[in-house]
Amino acid sequence: VISTLGGIFDVLNAFARMDGLGAGTGARPPFQVEIVGESEGALGLASGLPIEVQRAVAEIDATDLVIVPSVLLRPGGWVKGRYPRLVEWLRAMHERGAVLCSACSGIFLLAETGLFDGRDATVHFGYARAFATAFPAVPVHPERVLVVSGRREELVSSGASMAWHDLVLYLIARYAGATAAQEVARLFALQWHQDGLTPFLVFEGRRDHGDAEIRIAQEWLDGHFSVANPVEAMIERSRLAERTFKRRFTEATGLAPIAYVQRLRIESAKRRLERSDTPIEKVAWQVGSEDPAFFRRLFRRTTGLAPGAYRRRFRIPAFARP
Repeated sequence: VISTLGGIFDVLNAFARMDGLGAGTGARPPFQVEIVGESEGALGLASGLPIEVQRAVAEIDATDLVIVPSVLLRPGGWVKGRYPRLVEWLRAMHERGAVLCSACSGIFLLAETGLFDGRDATVHFGYARAFATAFPAVPVHPERVLVVSGRREELVSSGASMAWHDLVLYLIARYAGATAAQEVARLFALQWHQDGLTPFLVFEGRRDHGDAEIRIAQEWLDGHFSVANPVEAMIERSRLAERTFKRRFTEATGLAPIAYVQRLRIESAKRRLERSDTPIEKVAWQVGSEDPAFFRRLFRRTTGLAPGAYRRRFRIPAFARP
């Protein structure tokens, strides 16, 4: 929570006072940033770090902008109805013209208002499945950094934790212009995640489907995706008819068997590219691909980056390697 709350607060607060910090950009909107909540006073975050809530929402009749930072999700998932006063206040602010924004998992609270039903949103990719379960009426796109929805473009959600950079730069650009956003980006060394979040996504494979035979096949595949003809091997091990196996596998996991194998291979290749200088052709061979050209195309289609570009972006620096 603290990174999305503190980071956004610091940048917007500093922006309101930036005249003395860098080259002037002319008039700026008087952002008056406050931390608000159900009640004012000390509030302990999940990390144990205390913050000070400056005003209770009951004291605020109208505002231009509300940003909901990350919220805590317990192992059981999001529990609806825990914050009825906040949900009602958010609805009221929207009715009175406010733009509602979320960072990371903050979309869970905003979605309780019902305002996102039928409207696109994004969330941290680690919470995507839980969000889709809790709010099936909201089309969710965890691969997107920032999603702007609503008739007035008044519903804004940002994805994985550090996508708050994009959110705060978007808001500054929206209210003060692109030049101001660029100046803030330079001052704080913030970057737009223009490649989206696809390169960050981690494939795990759905396991909560209840098909024991397919679960066994998945567990075997975890350690054997690089063997020759892994789909045929799974079918033989299952003793199911080929058509039956493929149908059940697709229904259970959401992917055809060969597509599932390819996702596992790409995930393994990503780790190898991050942690070694192994030539890309050899990485392709290590994960079970015998055609380097096909591997490169598949890698780019899956991650949004070519293997070499992925390595440059995510490789652990030499000085940090054991």
